[in-house]
Amino acid sequence: MLHLASETDEGWADYALANLDEILIDHAHCEKKAASTALNLLFRYPDRVELMVPLSELAREELEHFEQVLTRLDEREVTFVRQHPSAYAGRLYKAVRKDEPLRLLDTLLVCSLIEARSCERMKLLQEALDEGVLKDWYRSLLACEARHHMSYVNLAENYFARELVAERLQELAQVEADVLATAERVPRLHA
Repeated sequence: MLHLASETDEGWADYALANLDEILIDHAHCEKKAASTALNLLFRYPDRVELMVPLSELAREELEHFEQVLTRLDEREVTFVRQHPSAYAGRLYKAVRKDEPLRLLDTLLVCSLIEARSCERMKLLQEALDEGVLKDWYRSLLACEARHHMSYVNLAENYFARELVAERLQELAQVEADVLATAERVPRLHA
């Protein structure tokens, strides 16, 4: 279960396929950002021992995925370049409360929702792709993305009551749906 409050609009996969090189470049940036976020949490919360190993493992896996996207780009003879990111994550992080420990809760749950949306979009893309290496590769990523989503939820449940986590996850899922509904239409994984 991905805990999303909305589904991606019909037509997104066709739009993504029509802009596949840009989507792949954005995907690489997303994997790199996901690794960075996991590492930042390690440094921000060194006293939260239960976060250390799971976030370290997650960061390594995100960097592995980053390298895999670079390989897919190379296979397509596409250069990895800087892109103007969508405003999706920045707008979503604005919902994170500032005071601890609620900041930790919200940050973990925002990370979980970003991973959930990635999983949903990668599934749509994988279903729309023709048979081949790229389709198979996206299929292989789906379980990881879903696991990353649940890893962040489970980490939150280490520190907060399950009912509180579920309630806040539902609230933030609605924020995420609203952010996505008003996002600019650019070829990005989360726009």
